[in-house]
Amino acid sequence: MDCNRCDEEAIMHAAYSGAHLCQHHFRESVEKRVRRRVRRDDLVPQDATPEDPLTWVIGLSGGKDSVVLTRILHDTFAEDPRIELVGLTIHEGIEGYRDESVEACVELADELGIRHELVSYEEEFGIRMDDVVEDDPENMAACAYCGVFRRDLLSTYAEELDADLLLTGHNLDDEAQTALMNFLEGDVAQMAKHFDASLGPLSERGEQEEFVPRAKPLRDVPEKEVALYAHVEDLPAHITECPHASEAYRGEIQQLLYDLEENHPGTRHSILSGYEELAGVVADDREDDAEGGPELRECAECGSTTTREVCRKCSLLESLA
Repeated sequence: MDCNRCDEEAIMHAAYSGAHLCQHHFRESVEKRVRRRVRRDDLVPQDATPEDPLTWVIGLSGGKDSVVLTRILHDTFAEDPRIELVGLTIHEGIEGYRDESVEACVELADELGIRHELVSYEEEFGIRMDDVVEDDPENMAACAYCGVFRRDLLSTYAEELDADLLLTGHNLDDEAQTALMNFLEGDVAQMAKHFDASLGPLSERGEQEEFVPRAKPLRDVPEKEVALYAHVEDLPAHITECPHASEAYRGEIQQLLYDLEENHPGTRHSILSGYEELAGVVADDREDDAEGGPELRECAECGSTTTREVCRKCSLLESLA
């Protein structure tokens, strides 16, 4: 099958749009969607200047999503003195898995010439995820522990690096899954939080001075297209699933979306589009309600911003001690 835009052979077919694209036009399509999302989410403010450049910290895991995001953002802003990119990699302490992805991060950062920072659970918390999984004092899935620790380090180091924005490589599948999970669980508060934390345009989000704002410029691109982009660009991505991954509910939602997308192409786009609009309405409503959100305070143990007396990270670390 030929490409819809030229006479070259197509390397992919997007059932949701009907497009057949060659390598060149596929690459162009992915990059265009990421750059369009940067514009729509107002990630580059009009008053940004070369004299006072913005620092964008990218959560760089070495997986396909974060590697592709870093490459596209670099290619987009390499000649723009208003933006400085920093790659932040977190080593969770998973033998035979994270070491290889760290190598991919170092290789990419060297190739692009961007600053790269590496932190670890062991250095910061005195734990390794391999040990956490074995002990499991809370009887939880590994991802439940890891997510808390990872989010804490991303936020902490984004602040230490004086970041104006924290960017992560969540793709369309990731965000459609989260949207459907929040809806099926009836978690309206989480929808509003999701909008203000990372989904809404920066100009439309509620005030969150305590946190570095987040963004997900890759969220309009399906997972398989991210993987294909990494392949055709020969990027140093570590495409292997974490040996401790075990989110049963998300796995069910993932399979449900696979089936729906197969039978009704465009389902993921429709879910996320509607969810973003709904989350924005809910966020506005809760912002108007002075009693709508929980009171923020400092954690009694580490001083981080939380709604609890002791933040979730510290309570988990205490149970692991």
